[in-house]
Amino acid sequence: MDEQYDFIVEVEDFLGGTFHQDISSPEQALDDFINEANKECLLFTIKYCEEFLHSELTKQEKERIIQDNAEIYFPATEFTPLQWINKLVEVIKKAVKTK
Repeated sequence: MDEQYDFIVEVEDFLGGTFHQDISSPEQALDDFINEANKECLLFTIKYCEEFLHSELTKQEKERIIQDNAEIYFPATEFTPLQWINKLVEVIKKAVKTK
């Protein structure tokens, strides 16, 4: 994959394309993404999500980006948007080991 990319755009695309209004649940949507993606795609997803999480954006900016792009009702997840995306990264990292 091309090294020239905007991690914010990549995060927005990932969240919007995976966690949209037609999903049955966030967990099922993540499982579907993991099952359909190859190892390279999963590694790239981890990379840009971590760049996003460690970026100089404020906590509020990060949470707004997550909330604006993922059709998730966060109070039902019992996580803040940042805790939730951190959890996603950990699940994807575990999945990479089995690909």
